[in-house]
Amino acid sequence: MKPKDRMSINLVAFSGMILPALENSRVRLVRGQGDTGVGNNQTITVRNMRTPNVVAPGDVIRLVEGSSRVSVLYRRGSNSNTLLATERCNSFCLMCSQPPRDIDDHWLVDDMLATIPLIDKDEVQLGISGGEPTLLGDDLAAVIFQAKRFLPETGLHILSNGRRFSDDAFARMICAVKHPKLMWGTPIYSDSPETHDYIVQSAGAWDETLAGLFNLARNGASIEIRIVLQQENVERLGELAYFIFRNLSFADHVAIMGLEPIGFARRNYDKIWIDPAEHTDVLRDAVFFLANRGMRVSLYNLPLCSLPHDLWAFAPKSISDWKNTYLPECQSCSVRDRCCGFFRTIHRDWISRSFSPIGNLDTALTEETLEALS
Repeated sequence: MKPKDRMSINLVAFSGMILPALENSRVRLVRGQGDTGVGNNQTITVRNMRTPNVVAPGDVIRLVEGSSRVSVLYRRGSNSNTLLATERCNSFCLMCSQPPRDIDDHWLVDDMLATIPLIDKDEVQLGISGGEPTLLGDDLAAVIFQAKRFLPETGLHILSNGRRFSDDAFARMICAVKHPKLMWGTPIYSDSPETHDYIVQSAGAWDETLAGLFNLARNGASIEIRIVLQQENVERLGELAYFIFRNLSFADHVAIMGLEPIGFARRNYDKIWIDPAEHTDVLRDAVFFLANRGMRVSLYNLPLCSLPHDLWAFAPKSISDWKNTYLPECQSCSVRDRCCGFFRTIHRDWISRSFSPIGNLDTALTEETLEALS
Protein backbone atom coordinates (compact mmCIF):
# COMPACT_ATOMS: atom_id res chain seq x y z
CA MET A 1 0.00 0.00 0.00
CA LYS A 2 1.29 3.45 -0.85
CA PRO A 3 1.99 5.46 2.34
CA LYS A 4 -0.22 8.49 2.88
CA ASP A 5 0.94 12.02 2.19
CA ARG A 6 4.28 10.94 0.80
CA MET A 7 6.47 13.77 -0.50
CA SER A 8 10.01 14.31 -1.74
CA ILE A 9 11.79 17.44 -0.53
CA ASN A 10 15.02 18.99 -1.72
CA LEU A 11 17.02 20.55 1.11
CA VAL A 12 18.55 23.29 -0.99
CA ALA A 13 19.47 25.80 1.70
CA PHE A 14 20.40 25.85 5.34
CA SER A 15 20.61 28.60 7.92
CA GLY A 16 20.60 28.07 11.65
CA MET A 17 18.23 25.43 12.93
CA ILE A 18 15.58 25.67 10.23
CA LEU A 19 15.82 25.28 6.48
CA PRO A 20 14.29 28.45 5.02
CA ALA A 21 13.59 26.75 1.71
CA LEU A 22 11.12 24.54 3.52
CA GLU A 23 9.22 27.18 5.47
CA ASN A 24 6.46 27.22 2.89
CA SER A 25 6.41 23.47 2.35
CA ARG A 26 5.08 22.42 5.78
CA VAL A 27 8.43 20.92 6.84
CA ARG A 28 10.94 22.10 9.42
CA LEU A 29 14.19 20.48 10.48
CA VAL A 30 15.30 20.68 14.11
CA ARG A 31 18.81 19.37 14.77
CA GLY A 32 19.27 19.69 18.55
CA GLN A 33 17.77 17.77 21.46
CA GLY A 34 16.92 21.00 23.24
CA ASP A 35 15.27 22.73 20.31
CA THR A 36 11.53 22.61 20.33
CA GLY A 37 11.20 24.09 16.86
CA VAL A 38 7.66 22.85 16.75
CA GLY A 39 5.62 24.65 14.14
CA ASN A 40 1.88 25.04 14.03
CA ASN A 41 -0.39 22.14 13.28
CA GLN A 42 0.21 22.64 9.56
CA THR A 43 3.93 21.89 9.90
CA ILE A 44 5.79 18.58 9.87
CA THR A 45 8.75 18.78 12.25
CA VAL A 46 11.87 16.64 11.93
CA ARG A 47 13.94 16.59 15.12
CA ASN A 48 16.02 14.43 17.49
CA MET A 49 17.44 12.40 14.62
CA ARG A 50 18.92 9.07 15.69
CA THR A 51 21.92 9.53 13.37
CA PRO A 52 23.46 13.03 13.58
CA ASN A 53 23.74 14.94 10.31
CA VAL A 54 21.85 12.23 8.43
CA VAL A 55 20.08 15.02 6.53
CA ALA A 56 21.98 17.92 4.98
CA PRO A 57 21.41 20.71 2.46
CA GLY A 58 20.91 19.39 -1.06
CA ASP A 59 19.58 16.02 0.10
CA VAL A 60 16.27 14.62 -1.10
CA ILE A 61 14.21 13.04 1.67
CA ARG A 62 10.87 11.33 2.04
CA LEU A 63 8.62 12.06 5.00
CA VAL A 64 5.42 10.26 5.92
CA GLU A 65 3.13 12.37 8.05
CA GLY A 66 2.36 10.71 11.37
CA SER A 67 5.54 8.60 11.20
CA SER A 68 8.94 9.19 12.79
CA ARG A 69 10.77 7.77 9.79
CA VAL A 70 12.85 9.97 7.47
CA SER A 71 14.03 8.24 4.29
CA VAL A 72 17.00 9.77 2.51
CA LEU A 73 16.55 9.19 -1.22
CA TYR A 74 19.58 11.18 -2.37
CA ARG A 75 22.61 12.44 -0.45
CA ARG A 76 24.61 15.29 -1.90
CA GLY A 77 28.29 14.35 -1.89
CA SER A 78 27.74 10.63 -1.40
CA ASN A 79 29.90 8.29 -3.49
CA SER A 80 26.96 5.96 -4.12
CA ASN A 81 23.42 7.22 -4.60
CA THR A 82 21.06 4.43 -5.61
CA LEU A 83 17.30 4.49 -6.16
CA LEU A 84 15.29 1.41 -5.17
CA ALA A 85 13.16 0.33 -8.14
CA THR A 86 11.33 -2.61 -6.56
CA GLU A 87 11.79 -5.32 -3.95
CA ARG A 88 10.44 -7.96 -6.33
CA CYS A 89 12.82 -10.28 -8.16
CA ASN A 90 12.72 -13.28 -10.50
CA SER A 91 15.86 -14.79 -8.95
CA PHE A 92 16.63 -15.86 -5.37
CA CYS A 93 20.41 -15.58 -5.11
CA LEU A 94 22.18 -17.41 -2.28
CA MET A 95 24.11 -14.26 -1.29
CA CYS A 96 21.44 -11.62 -2.04
CA SER A 97 21.98 -8.52 0.11
CA GLN A 98 18.39 -7.30 -0.53
CA PRO A 99 16.19 -10.40 -0.15
CA PRO A 100 13.23 -10.09 -2.51
CA ARG A 101 9.65 -9.63 -1.36
CA ASP A 102 6.61 -10.38 -3.51
CA ILE A 103 4.73 -7.17 -2.76
CA ASP A 104 3.00 -4.39 -4.65
CA ASP A 105 5.56 -1.59 -4.47
CA HIS A 106 4.68 0.19 -7.68
CA TRP A 107 4.66 3.47 -5.76
CA LEU A 108 8.46 3.31 -5.91
CA VAL A 109 8.19 4.26 -9.59
CA ASP A 110 6.48 7.51 -8.57
CA ASP A 111 9.22 8.02 -5.98
CA MET A 112 11.94 7.71 -8.61
CA LEU A 113 10.16 9.96 -11.09
CA ALA A 114 9.72 12.60 -8.37
CA THR A 115 13.25 12.29 -7.00
CA ILE A 116 15.27 12.49 -10.22
CA PRO A 117 14.42 16.16 -11.02
CA LEU A 118 15.57 17.16 -7.52
CA ILE A 119 19.05 15.64 -7.82
CA ASP A 120 22.04 17.90 -8.44
CA LYS A 121 22.65 18.30 -12.17
CA ASP A 122 26.38 17.74 -11.72
CA GLU A 123 25.95 14.40 -9.93
CA VAL A 124 28.57 12.04 -11.39
CA GLN A 125 26.61 8.79 -11.16
CA LEU A 126 23.22 7.55 -10.07
CA GLY A 127 22.37 3.90 -9.47
CA ILE A 128 19.10 2.01 -9.82
CA SER A 129 18.75 -1.35 -8.13
CA GLY A 130 16.23 -3.78 -6.66
CA GLY A 131 14.99 -6.43 -6.58
CA GLU A 132 14.99 -6.67 -10.30
CA PRO A 133 14.36 -3.32 -12.04
CA THR A 134 13.30 -4.88 -15.36
CA LEU A 135 10.16 -6.22 -13.65
CA LEU A 136 8.88 -2.64 -13.92
CA GLY A 137 8.36 -3.22 -17.64
CA ASP A 138 7.49 -0.04 -19.54
CA ASP A 139 7.83 1.99 -16.35
CA LEU A 140 11.56 1.34 -16.36
CA ALA A 141 11.80 3.08 -19.73
CA ALA A 142 9.93 6.04 -18.20
CA VAL A 143 12.43 6.22 -15.33
CA ILE A 144 15.41 6.04 -17.70
CA PHE A 145 13.88 8.78 -19.85
CA GLN A 146 13.37 10.92 -16.73
CA ALA A 147 17.06 10.54 -15.92
CA LYS A 148 18.00 11.39 -19.49
CA ARG A 149 15.80 14.48 -19.40
CA PHE A 150 16.82 15.94 -16.05
CA LEU A 151 20.32 14.47 -15.53
CA PRO A 152 21.79 14.14 -19.04
CA GLU A 153 25.40 14.43 -17.79
CA THR A 154 24.97 11.94 -14.96
CA GLY A 155 26.04 8.35 -15.48
CA LEU A 156 23.21 5.89 -14.85
CA HIS A 157 24.18 2.44 -13.53
CA ILE A 158 21.37 -0.12 -13.35
CA LEU A 159 21.85 -3.49 -11.64
CA SER A 160 19.86 -6.20 -13.42
CA ASN A 161 20.10 -9.97 -13.79
CA GLY A 162 19.42 -9.38 -17.48
CA ARG A 163 16.92 -12.20 -17.81
CA ARG A 164 14.03 -10.12 -19.19
CA PHE A 165 16.27 -8.84 -21.96
CA SER A 166 16.12 -12.34 -23.47
CA ASP A 167 12.93 -10.87 -24.96
CA ASP A 168 14.46 -8.89 -27.82
CA ALA A 169 11.41 -6.64 -28.14
CA PHE A 170 11.80 -5.62 -24.49
CA ALA A 171 15.54 -5.01 -24.94
CA ARG A 172 14.90 -2.84 -28.01
CA MET A 173 12.18 -0.86 -26.18
CA ILE A 174 14.45 -0.07 -23.23
CA CYS A 175 17.47 0.74 -25.40
CA ALA A 176 15.33 2.98 -27.62
CA VAL A 177 15.40 5.60 -24.82
CA LYS A 178 19.05 6.11 -25.82
CA HIS A 179 20.33 7.35 -22.49
CA PRO A 180 23.86 8.56 -23.35
CA LYS A 181 25.55 7.36 -20.15
CA LEU A 182 23.69 4.20 -19.12
CA MET A 183 25.53 1.04 -18.06
CA TRP A 184 23.91 -2.28 -17.12
CA GLY A 185 25.57 -4.23 -14.30
CA THR A 186 24.67 -7.88 -14.92
CA PRO A 187 26.01 -10.99 -13.18
CA ILE A 188 27.46 -14.09 -14.78
CA TYR A 189 28.53 -16.25 -11.88
CA SER A 190 29.98 -19.20 -13.80
CA ASP A 191 30.79 -20.56 -17.22
CA SER A 192 28.65 -23.51 -16.15
CA PRO A 193 24.86 -23.03 -16.56
CA GLU A 194 24.21 -25.45 -13.70
CA THR A 195 26.46 -23.55 -11.29
CA HIS A 196 25.03 -20.15 -12.22
CA ASP A 197 21.46 -21.41 -11.92
CA TYR A 198 22.23 -22.93 -8.50
CA ILE A 199 23.68 -19.65 -7.22
CA VAL A 200 20.66 -17.65 -8.39
CA GLN A 201 18.27 -20.47 -7.42
CA SER A 202 16.42 -20.38 -10.73
CA ALA A 203 16.53 -23.01 -13.47
CA GLY A 204 17.21 -21.63 -16.92
CA ALA A 205 18.51 -18.29 -15.63
CA TRP A 206 21.97 -18.65 -17.25
CA ASP A 207 20.45 -19.13 -20.70
CA GLU A 208 18.14 -16.13 -20.25
CA THR A 209 20.92 -13.88 -18.96
CA LEU A 210 23.26 -14.79 -21.82
CA ALA A 211 20.51 -14.17 -24.38
CA GLY A 212 19.72 -10.89 -22.64
CA LEU A 213 23.34 -9.74 -22.76
CA PHE A 214 23.57 -10.50 -26.48
CA ASN A 215 20.35 -8.57 -27.11
CA LEU A 216 21.60 -5.60 -25.12
CA ALA A 217 24.90 -5.62 -26.99
CA ARG A 218 23.14 -5.77 -30.37
CA ASN A 219 21.19 -2.69 -29.34
CA GLY A 220 24.30 -0.73 -28.41
CA ALA A 221 24.05 -0.98 -24.62
CA SER A 222 27.04 -0.52 -22.32
CA ILE A 223 27.52 -3.59 -20.12
CA GLU A 224 29.38 -4.49 -16.95
CA ILE A 225 29.78 -8.18 -16.06
CA ARG A 226 29.62 -8.77 -12.30
CA ILE A 227 31.01 -11.85 -10.52
CA VAL A 228 30.51 -12.43 -6.80
CA LEU A 229 33.17 -14.79 -5.43
CA GLN A 230 31.88 -17.74 -3.42
CA GLN A 231 32.41 -21.46 -2.86
CA GLU A 232 30.51 -22.61 -5.92
CA ASN A 233 32.39 -20.55 -8.50
CA VAL A 234 35.82 -19.52 -7.21
CA GLU A 235 37.74 -22.58 -8.42
CA ARG A 236 36.46 -22.08 -11.99
CA LEU A 237 37.14 -18.34 -12.04
CA GLY A 238 39.83 -18.88 -14.68
CA GLU A 239 37.40 -20.76 -16.93
CA LEU A 240 34.83 -17.99 -16.44
CA ALA A 241 37.39 -15.35 -17.41
CA TYR A 242 38.16 -17.30 -20.59
CA PHE A 243 34.42 -17.63 -21.31
CA ILE A 244 33.89 -13.89 -20.88
CA PHE A 245 36.78 -13.02 -23.18
CA ARG A 246 35.67 -15.46 -25.89
CA ASN A 247 31.92 -14.75 -25.72
CA LEU A 248 31.33 -11.42 -23.97
CA SER A 249 34.29 -9.32 -25.07
CA PHE A 250 31.84 -6.50 -25.86
CA ALA A 251 31.56 -5.88 -22.11
CA ASP A 252 32.94 -2.50 -21.04
CA HIS A 253 33.92 -3.65 -17.56
CA VAL A 254 34.27 -6.80 -15.48
CA ALA A 255 33.80 -6.45 -11.71
CA ILE A 256 34.95 -9.33 -9.48
CA MET A 257 33.44 -8.83 -6.05
CA GLY A 258 33.67 -9.95 -2.45
CA LEU A 259 30.58 -10.92 -0.49
CA GLU A 260 28.44 -8.44 1.45
CA PRO A 261 27.58 -10.03 4.85
CA ILE A 262 23.89 -9.20 5.00
CA GLY A 263 20.58 -10.62 3.82
CA PHE A 264 20.67 -14.17 2.46
CA ALA A 265 24.47 -14.19 2.65
CA ARG A 266 24.32 -14.45 6.43
CA ARG A 267 21.83 -17.31 6.28
CA ASN A 268 23.95 -19.16 3.72
CA TYR A 269 27.37 -18.46 5.23
CA ASP A 270 28.40 -22.13 5.28
CA LYS A 271 27.48 -22.50 1.60
CA ILE A 272 29.12 -19.39 0.20
CA TRP A 273 31.93 -17.94 2.35
CA ILE A 274 35.47 -18.08 1.02
CA ASP A 275 38.61 -16.37 2.26
CA PRO A 276 39.97 -14.46 -0.75
CA ALA A 277 43.50 -14.80 0.65
CA GLU A 278 43.24 -18.56 0.05
CA HIS A 279 42.43 -18.09 -3.63
CA THR A 280 44.92 -15.43 -4.72
CA ASP A 281 46.44 -17.59 -7.47
CA VAL A 282 43.15 -18.19 -9.28
CA LEU A 283 42.14 -14.58 -8.70
CA ARG A 284 45.43 -13.24 -10.08
CA ASP A 285 45.26 -15.52 -13.12
CA ALA A 286 41.70 -14.43 -13.98
CA VAL A 287 42.39 -10.71 -13.52
CA PHE A 288 45.54 -10.67 -15.61
CA PHE A 289 44.06 -12.95 -18.26
CA LEU A 290 41.34 -10.35 -18.91
CA ALA A 291 43.48 -7.25 -18.36
CA ASN A 292 46.25 -8.45 -20.68
CA ARG A 293 43.64 -8.86 -23.41
CA GLY A 294 42.41 -5.30 -23.11
CA MET A 295 39.38 -5.82 -20.89
CA ARG A 296 38.84 -3.40 -18.00
CA VAL A 297 38.76 -5.28 -14.67
CA SER A 298 38.12 -4.20 -11.09
CA LEU A 299 38.14 -5.96 -7.73
CA TYR A 300 35.35 -4.71 -5.47
CA ASN A 301 34.76 -5.19 -1.74
CA LEU A 302 38.16 -6.82 -1.17
CA PRO A 303 40.44 -5.10 1.39
CA LEU A 304 44.01 -4.56 0.19
CA CYS A 305 45.44 -6.75 2.93
CA SER A 306 43.55 -9.73 1.45
CA LEU A 307 45.15 -9.24 -1.96
CA PRO A 308 48.71 -9.65 -3.31
CA HIS A 309 50.44 -6.37 -4.13
CA ASP A 310 50.20 -6.82 -7.89
CA LEU A 311 46.38 -6.76 -7.67
CA TRP A 312 46.13 -3.57 -5.65
CA ALA A 313 45.90 -1.40 -8.75
CA PHE A 314 42.65 -3.22 -9.65
CA ALA A 315 41.05 -2.68 -6.22
CA PRO A 316 39.49 0.79 -5.79
CA LYS A 317 37.54 2.08 -2.81
CA SER A 318 34.30 0.42 -3.83
CA ILE A 319 31.98 0.19 -0.82
CA SER A 320 29.24 2.81 -0.61
CA ASP A 321 30.06 5.42 2.01
CA TRP A 322 26.88 4.72 4.00
CA LYS A 323 27.78 1.00 4.16
CA ASN A 324 31.49 1.48 4.75
CA THR A 325 33.55 1.04 7.91
CA TYR A 326 37.10 0.30 9.04
CA LEU A 327 38.13 -1.86 11.99
CA PRO A 328 40.12 -0.33 14.86
CA GLU A 329 43.24 -2.12 13.64
CA CYS A 330 42.95 -0.25 10.34
CA GLN A 331 43.91 3.05 11.98
CA SER A 332 47.62 2.24 11.77
CA CYS A 333 47.46 0.91 8.21
CA SER A 334 49.60 2.85 5.74
CA VAL A 335 47.11 2.35 2.86
CA ARG A 336 43.87 2.82 4.78
CA ASP A 337 42.85 5.87 2.75
CA ARG A 338 43.12 3.87 -0.47
CA CYS A 339 41.45 0.68 0.79
CA CYS A 340 37.76 -0.21 0.45
CA GLY A 341 37.65 -1.33 4.08
CA PHE A 342 34.66 -3.38 5.20
CA PHE A 343 30.88 -3.36 5.18
CA ARG A 344 29.28 -2.07 8.36
CA THR A 345 27.63 -5.47 8.73
CA ILE A 346 31.02 -7.18 9.05
CA HIS A 347 31.40 -10.00 11.57
CA ARG A 348 34.60 -11.75 12.61
CA ASP A 349 33.59 -14.87 10.64
CA TRP A 350 33.72 -12.77 7.45
CA ILE A 351 37.24 -11.40 7.93
CA SER A 352 40.15 -12.87 5.97
CA ARG A 353 42.92 -14.62 7.87
CA SER A 354 45.28 -12.23 6.08
CA PHE A 355 43.73 -9.20 7.81
CA SER A 356 46.48 -7.03 9.22
CA PRO A 357 47.46 -3.36 9.05
CA ILE A 358 49.92 -2.78 6.25
CA GLY A 359 53.04 -1.10 7.53
CA ASN A 360 56.65 -1.22 6.35
CA LEU A 361 56.55 -2.23 2.71
CA ASP A 362 59.39 -2.01 0.26
CA THR A 363 59.53 1.69 -0.66
CA ALA A 364 59.82 1.21 -4.43
CA LEU A 365 56.94 -1.25 -4.50
CA THR A 366 54.78 0.98 -2.35
CA GLU A 367 55.33 4.07 -4.48
CA GLU A 368 54.69 2.21 -7.73
CA THR A 369 51.58 0.47 -6.44
CA LEU A 370 50.11 3.50 -4.72
CA GLU A 371 50.67 5.61 -7.83
CA ALA A 372 48.45 3.16 -9.70
CA LEU A 373 45.86 3.40 -6.94
CA SER A 374 45.73 7.21 -6.89
